[in-house]
Amino acid sequence: MDRKAPMDTKTPLRCAARSRNEKMILEIVRRLDPVQRSAITGHTNLTQQSVHRIVEDLMQEGLLQAGQPEKGLRGQPSPRMMLNREAAFALGISINTDSASLTLLDMACHIREEVRMRVRPMSRSQTLAEMKDILHRMLERNGVSFDKVVGLGVGISGFFIADRRQVNAPEPLRDWSLIDLAPIFEDAFSLPVRIENNATTASVAELLRGVGRRCDSFAYLSFNYGFGGGIVIDGRLLLGKNGNAGEIGGIYTPEEGENRPALRYLLDEVRSRGVSVDSIEDLSLRFDLNWPGVAEWVERVSPPMRRMVNALAAILDPQAIVFGGQIPPELARMLMARAEFWTTHRYDIGPSRPELLLSEVAGDAASSGAAMLILREAFFD
Repeated sequence: MDRKAPMDTKTPLRCAARSRNEKMILEIVRRLDPVQRSAITGHTNLTQQSVHRIVEDLMQEGLLQAGQPEKGLRGQPSPRMMLNREAAFALGISINTDSASLTLLDMACHIREEVRMRVRPMSRSQTLAEMKDILHRMLERNGVSFDKVVGLGVGISGFFIADRRQVNAPEPLRDWSLIDLAPIFEDAFSLPVRIENNATTASVAELLRGVGRRCDSFAYLSFNYGFGGGIVIDGRLLLGKNGNAGEIGGIYTPEEGENRPALRYLLDEVRSRGVSVDSIEDLSLRFDLNWPGVAEWVERVSPPMRRMVNALAAILDPQAIVFGGQIPPELARMLMARAEFWTTHRYDIGPSRPELLLSEVAGDAASSGAAMLILREAFFD
């Protein structure tokens, strides 16, 4: 069979399909929450009558609710519209080489609870069983009925193969590699599942709750055991034909690989100099700029880092390049300070270059972004 595009194996989310105009209205309210109903029309290409009808329908379905009108306005002010946070929920999971996170989000993409499993998820069956228990306890603690959960998003390290049905993950995640993961997650959690690279799901969180609130085009650098990325252009995720857009480590030759800014090599560096660090997660939590080996690692990876930011600037022309993943903020700032753009240009005039920014998402961006991926598909434009 000659496939022209990756196979679509998605199962329907557990909610009614929304029209494009309904998603547009819900997205406007999500971004401006709360917003006067009379002001919504100005953000659309629809007539006031159409907006009024859609808003009324969404209110009857319980997705929108009206708050008190804004005080101090003349005449009879329009009520302020808000998302009904209790209308729907999504679950997100991120799987790193030495840790995993689970997040519960409400309809407004607010985190209700995040749980970090600081154990190595090497055994797939054992990890899934523990995750299932944790997720059910999260729902119980937060008073969320399982039937209000519309789906489960999963972010995992690695790149896609086999028509996006399988992931080629780093060595510590061998038990998660080269198998069809979606049916396994669906069987374990009895939910529709969406699986993306964890840098991609982190990009979703950055788009909806971080830098993306003011920059609609950015590249996201995910510093984990490996080094990957996500791409957002004009407010849309760029996934590529095989779901592997953002596999930025591919610009390095095999000989250059150990000089790319992957945290696995920093872990090796500080350990070789006598620092006792258990894992990437441990490094992130206890990081000290004065550890022996940190300065040497930064010096070694800075040239490949400069090449990367200049390549992203030249190819994508984004507003920003975001430093995220599991990298400690102090370390990210050190790399940002050394990631200057090349300045030799004709007539000594160069193009505008993106800002280098630290991720603005609290908690595990890959986990919350995986849940946001579900909510965005279900409700938002």
